[in-house]
Amino acid sequence: MIRLISFLVRRSPVTVVVALVLGVLNGVSNVALLALFNIALRGEIYSHSKIIWGFVGLCVFVPLTRFASEVILTRLAQNSLFDLEMRLSEQIAAAPLRHLEEIGPHRLLAVLTQDVPVLTGTLVIFPLLCINISVAIAGLVYLGWLSWVVLLATLGFILTGIMLYQLPAARAAHFMGRARGASELLYEHFNSLTSGAKELKLHRRRRNAFVSDILQTAASSFRRHNTRGLSLYSATASWGYVLGFALIGMLLFVLPAVKEVSAYTLTGYTITLLYLMPPLQVIMSMISNMGIANIAFEKVEGLGMELSALGAEPEPHGQLRPAPTFTRLDLIGITHTYSREGENNVFTLGPITLSLFPKEIVFLVGGNGSGKTTFAKLLTGLYAPAEGEVRLDGQAITDGNRDSYRQHFSAVFSDFHLFDRLLGLAHPELDERARNYLIQLQLNQKVEVKDGVLSTTKLSQGQRKRLALLTACLEDRPIYVFDEWAADQDPLFKEVFYYGILPEIKAKGKAVLVISHDERYYGTADRIFKLEHGRIDSIDAVFDVPPQASEDPVFPATAAYLKPHSHHE
Repeated sequence: MIRLISFLVRRSPVTVVVALVLGVLNGVSNVALLALFNIALRGEIYSHSKIIWGFVGLCVFVPLTRFASEVILTRLAQNSLFDLEMRLSEQIAAAPLRHLEEIGPHRLLAVLTQDVPVLTGTLVIFPLLCINISVAIAGLVYLGWLSWVVLLATLGFILTGIMLYQLPAARAAHFMGRARGASELLYEHFNSLTSGAKELKLHRRRRNAFVSDILQTAASSFRRHNTRGLSLYSATASWGYVLGFALIGMLLFVLPAVKEVSAYTLTGYTITLLYLMPPLQVIMSMISNMGIANIAFEKVEGLGMELSALGAEPEPHGQLRPAPTFTRLDLIGITHTYSREGENNVFTLGPITLSLFPKEIVFLVGGNGSGKTTFAKLLTGLYAPAEGEVRLDGQAITDGNRDSYRQHFSAVFSDFHLFDRLLGLAHPELDERARNYLIQLQLNQKVEVKDGVLSTTKLSQGQRKRLALLTACLEDRPIYVFDEWAADQDPLFKEVFYYGILPEIKAKGKAVLVISHDERYYGTADRIFKLEHGRIDSIDAVFDVPPQASEDPVFPATAAYLKPHSHHE
């Protein structure tokens, strides 16, 4: 709880002070009303007109101070949470891709979908916690004004309750922390459940083993720790009720036997304690929520610190402005070392030396696991080479200009993500250009575009790849990278891609790198490189001349399949 409070104080100390002052005034006003109730019970209220007007004033002042304090704290909490979410999102967006892959998507999702909502729910009730604390403190001060003996007895009970609360609360926090750790593993298994749905359906024993042994074990661990933690928090909150009634019982039955107390005084003590019990119960119950929120805050803050420690990519300084054309791209002895899934030893890609030029199509071939996709990430600047150098038109690519370098590429990777809108593509005729491509890609009957927003992305994998290709064509970058783009296409669109789309992109002056296993289309390449054991070699072979475009109406003429569009249309 202290860490959450310090988080808000760091955000705006003046706002916190103003809200707390209003909260204190609200607490004092509540206790002033309580004092008026005690006076009324003594039969004195109708003999004092000032007290009557004071009662009316307090009835107006109490809700106003409560409202003002809650609104100020609510805005502060929501603004702080917004800043936290945006800072975390910006850190994730700015982190190098390799670091994000090492952290793992399940951990990122657990923080974004579990911890951040917990903080949201807790910060919503934080103003209510502050109000009740102020009421409780003011009530204790009033109780001391009535009788310091009763105040000492009450404080003794409260301190005893706090000490007894800490033992199960610490244990509950321990279980909640273990539950949070189990949730990350559960998220990882959920990811396997969705991404491996086909493999699970094809193998019943594997599916049953995964659900009963893997998923159920992780879910049971999360449920067990979460249940224990929440149960302990509930038990500690209930303990507060016991202490409250025990204190009232002591005042009513024990105190009169030790010290003579008038009935009016006992009535005042009892009413005051009954008045204080709801705020105290709210505080006790909210402390458990604050404990859970503290765990979530630690996870969010820990992820943010880890992202900061790993380092963010520097902001571009403008040394390398994206240009519509380039002369040559040179990779000089670049290497990259990483661990492949299911293997203990590390795999080294490279050293690789090659050059790319405009108006050429280069094929990259090789077996699975040979490092083709990793090479594409190195080429496009998503990975920084461990050794070697990348040069674009003679200029070395460094951490300072790598982001600008990446703006020269349009890529469709095998694990691509398709956004439901054409983000970052500012063009006065964007919708019209997109509709033309939808027609040419035979998607106009399934997808519409309006104000840069696609009507749907719920299509087959092959159709989704066509939409990704549409986005790449609209970007109109000087270098294109296609990672197994045709793998999910039917024979018609494979021919369209290799004999129509690729030559059209080449004719527009672009360089094209194609990762492909389609040997029958190797003849469309100007050069072919093969990756084997992390090394790259050129292939010298004679291929058949690509067939001419069919004049069948079903098959669009390749020369007109993708109409060239310039930025100045």
